[in-house]
Amino acid sequence: MSAYLPVELRQLLLEADDHRCAYCQTGEFNSGYPTVVDHIIPLSKGGPTSFENLCFACHRCNQFKGAITEMEDLLTGEIVPLFHPRQQRWKEHFAWDAASIRILGLTAIGRVTVIALRLNNEVIVNARQNWVSAGWHPPAA
Repeated sequence: MSAYLPVELRQLLLEADDHRCAYCQTGEFNSGYPTVVDHIIPLSKGGPTSFENLCFACHRCNQFKGAITEMEDLLTGEIVPLFHPRQQRWKEHFAWDAASIRILGLTAIGRVTVIALRLNNEVIVNARQNWVSAGWHPPAA
């Protein structure tokens, strides 16, 4: 993202996202990747640079998401939008598995977001296994 963000807007985003990726819920401290400001609806698709369209995302989620805003749900065959952190609640679309290692999609939106952003990619799953072994618990979101 190349747009300048006023300090106040950046602080609002940090507070809203609790210093974590709005998608996979990991923070810089345990992901090993810096968080970046993500345009939920990309600039290339007319998304504004405003609080309602911005969130913090880890580098991996932001990279995998790119300009994707919707995807086919393999269960229903319908095209559905990806999770929108400012309009939807994480725990309505996602849950942690029993081991707190993998993110499960509870809805069509959750399912396509898990796939599109690769929320359970090998690197992050291995990191989560290490965190859980060290006593880390995922955020309630």
